[in-house]
Amino acid sequence: MKTKPIITAAEAAAQVRDGDTVASSGFVSSAIPEGLIKALKNRFLETGKPNGITYFYAGSQGMRDGSGGDNMAHKGLTKRAIAGHYNTAPALGDAILRGDIEGYNLPQGVLAQLTRDMAARRPGTLTHVGLGTYVDPRLGGGKCNDITTEDMVKLVEIGGEERLLYKSFDINVAFIRGSYADEMGNVTMHREIGEGEVTALAQTAKNSGGKVFVQVEKVVPFGTLDPRLVKIPRNLVDALVIADPKDHEQTYGCEFDPSLTGEARAELSALAPAPLDAKKVIARRGALELKEDSLVNLGIGIPEFVAAVANEEGIGDSIMLTVEAGPNGGMPLSGARFGAAINPECIFAQHVQFDYYDGGGIDMAYLGMAQADESGNINVSRFSGRLAGCGGFINITQNAKSVYFCGTFTSGGFKAEVGDGRIDILSEGREKKFLSHVEQITFSGAYAQKKGQPVLYITERAVFELRKDGVWLTEIAPGVDLEKQVLAYMDFVPKMEAGGPGLMDGRIFHDRPMGLG
Repeated sequence: MKTKPIITAAEAAAQVRDGDTVASSGFVSSAIPEGLIKALKNRFLETGKPNGITYFYAGSQGMRDGSGGDNMAHKGLTKRAIAGHYNTAPALGDAILRGDIEGYNLPQGVLAQLTRDMAARRPGTLTHVGLGTYVDPRLGGGKCNDITTEDMVKLVEIGGEERLLYKSFDINVAFIRGSYADEMGNVTMHREIGEGEVTALAQTAKNSGGKVFVQVEKVVPFGTLDPRLVKIPRNLVDALVIADPKDHEQTYGCEFDPSLTGEARAELSALAPAPLDAKKVIARRGALELKEDSLVNLGIGIPEFVAAVANEEGIGDSIMLTVEAGPNGGMPLSGARFGAAINPECIFAQHVQFDYYDGGGIDMAYLGMAQADESGNINVSRFSGRLAGCGGFINITQNAKSVYFCGTFTSGGFKAEVGDGRIDILSEGREKKFLSHVEQITFSGAYAQKKGQPVLYITERAVFELRKDGVWLTEIAPGVDLEKQVLAYMDFVPKMEAGGPGLMDGRIFHDRPMGLG
C-alpha cells in the first residue's frame, strides 16, 4: 500500500477547476475544513481562478465573520450556491440577494439525504418534505433570486400522493474535515461534535469521478486507529492536509471539550441558571409542555433555552433532547457550538438523524419564529431583507408529532421586565411578527391542519394555537393588556373564546424553580 500524499491547503485548492462543483463538510462552526475553503478563496483573490464554481453544503457554515461559507461570497469565484442555511454566512446570502450569485435554499435534511442518494447514483431524493412551503415548485422551488432559473425540485405524484423530487448532481471536489488520519489515508471523526455527512460527501465525489481532500489535525502510523472510529476509508481520499491549529478548532473560538465527543462527562448541575427575562419566560412556557420519555428537537435561538430550563427543573434526564447535526441525549449547546451537545448518548450521521425525523420520530419540536400569519404559516427563512435560510426547520416542523414555535411578540428594540408573577413591557419592538401574510412560507399552516398536527405559538405575553378553523389566542400573561399590548400589535384578529384568553401559568414569572421535577 502507498502512503497518502500530504499536501498544503493551497496545493489542494490549486486542483479545483473552473466550473467545478465544490462541497464542504461542517455544521455552523463545527467540522468545517476552514483551511481548505480559505485557501480556495485566497487563490481566487490572487489569480482570478477558479471561476464559475458551484458551492454546496447541507447545513449552516460560518460565524457571521467571514469564515465558513462567507469565504465563497465572491462574484466570479462562485456562480451558484446550494445550501440549507445562510444566516451564519451573511456575505454569501447578501451576494445572492444582490444577484451576484445564483442561490438555492433547500431543507438541510433533504440535502444531507440527497448527498447519500447521490453517492448511490440515484436520480435524486424523493420526499414529502417541503410540500406547501417555498421549496415547493408551485411556491418558488427554493430559488433565491431572479437569475436562478434551473429547477432543482420537481413535483411528482406517487401512488396518488404528491411528493417532491430533489434532483441529483455531481460533486467534483469535496473539502472535508476529519480528526486523525493514518498514513494510508483512513480518517476518523472522533474529536468532532459529529460526523455530519462526511462519508456520503466522499463517496459522492469519488463516484462522480471527483477528488476528496481531507483536512486533519494530525497523521498517525497505519494500524493505530480504531477501525470503528474511521468514517472515511483510504480508498475515498486523494490527499491529506494537516491543518494550521487556528483553522482546526473543535468549534470556532472554543477550546476542545471532551464532553462533546463522549471522551469525558461534564457535571450539568454546575451550570448557572439563566436569568429570568422574556426569553426564559418563553422557554419556561414551552417546558410546561414537556412529556416524560419524549424525543425532543430544539432549534437555534430562544428554543435552546428549553434545554437549560429542563436541566434547572431536574427533568432533563426524563426526556431525550436531539440536534439535527446528529447528537441524541445530553444537553444541546448554543452559539458557536450549536449542533453539539454536552454528554451525548449517541451521535448519528446527519442523514440518519433526518431519516428518523422525517418518519415522525420527533415527539416535540421547539423552533423559532420570525413571522407568523393568520393562516398559521411561519417564516424563518427570508424576511426584512435577509436571507437566513431554512436549515433543518422544514424537515423538523413538518414531521414532529407536535410543534411549538417560540419567539418574542415583537422584535427590534423590544424590552421587558419579569418578576413577582408578571411581565411588564418596557418598549415594543420596531417590527411586528404576527402579520396578515408572511413574506415566505417555511412552515405551512394548511399542511399542519390537514395532518391534524398540534401547533402552539409561544411568546412572552401570549400563547396561540392552530386549530382547524384558524389561529386562536388561548393565553395571555399576567400584567399584559389584551387590547393595547397584544391585539394592537397584530395585523389580524385571532379567534378567542367568549370569555377571552386564560392566564399563562403564574409560576413562569417568578424567579424560582417551577417544580416540574
